[in-house]
Amino acid sequence: MFLGIEIGGTKLQVALGQPGQEPIALERMDVQPDRGAIGILDQIETAGHRLLQKNSAKAIGVGFGGPVDPQTGVIAKSHQIEGWDHFPLGDWCKKTFNLPTSLCNDCDAAALAEALYGAGQGADSVFYVTVGTGVGGGFVYQGQQFGADRPAIAEIGHLRPGIHADRPEITVESIASGWGLAAEARSRLMGDVSRSLSLARNRSPIADQTSDEFARDLLLRCDHDLDQLTAKVIGQAAADGNELARDILEHGTQALGWAIAQVITLIAPQIIVIGGGVSLMGDQLFFTPLRAQVRRFAFPPLTDSYAIVPAALGELVVVHGAIALAAKSS
Repeated sequence: MFLGIEIGGTKLQVALGQPGQEPIALERMDVQPDRGAIGILDQIETAGHRLLQKNSAKAIGVGFGGPVDPQTGVIAKSHQIEGWDHFPLGDWCKKTFNLPTSLCNDCDAAALAEALYGAGQGADSVFYVTVGTGVGGGFVYQGQQFGADRPAIAEIGHLRPGIHADRPEITVESIASGWGLAAEARSRLMGDVSRSLSLARNRSPIADQTSDEFARDLLLRCDHDLDQLTAKVIGQAAADGNELARDILEHGTQALGWAIAQVITLIAPQIIVIGGGVSLMGDQLFFTPLRAQVRRFAFPPLTDSYAIVPAALGELVVVHGAIALAAKSS
């Protein structure tokens, strides 16, 4: 039995189970940002000891929502929660639970899970992409995490979309993530057509000829509060026929498709597995246009060498990966 822990910016999951099987026990908690890292550690300690009272475990695996050093077990930082900078989480877990502990980034954990037990099962090379609040990636080759000894690996969201994207804020993530789609929608509704995130893109004519009807529809859907205009709202509007929303999504899938095409050209994975909230928009709004954009930009000899598929493991994907990591490391 192994203890798997997912530490995100909004949720925390602690589970007990065997690799590739549904956890026999799971505790899911909301993160309390005002309590910082200390609050999350308190939650992990309480939940972990509660689970371990009934069943013993051989080791712990952790998928952390931010950059980590897997070799030392030290967190670099969290972009959502204060207090994680340079924190020795691996040593903390070992001392708290008296169990060997392995850490990795949450996307790397998810990639391992999808490659071993999910949509990439059976393939030698699997590239995983999550498209949600941010855009992250992970690469698994022959059942092993690739680049586990490097400071970062497979950070597809931080690719710069073109040679003119010469500032660090101009990334695939800033365009294709849920946050990026919402920012694009707010920009268009405010009439700011010169913002920096518009670099390196091909805007369709509708971007400049959108009728007031589609703009009014989006404003009504967020009660005229642009801070409430989310990717989910935009996706629903697009599904209902709002052409402005559809054009915004097309802009995002173009950037993401370009990025995935670069991955295919460089390392030729057999399967690209895509998860995250934005991907839940489905085939018509997300996967079909994305596949078309990938095909447009990929190296032609590799055009028919890969498959792009939805993730299969749902909300427990990082937990599954953390348990697999613990088992591999024990």
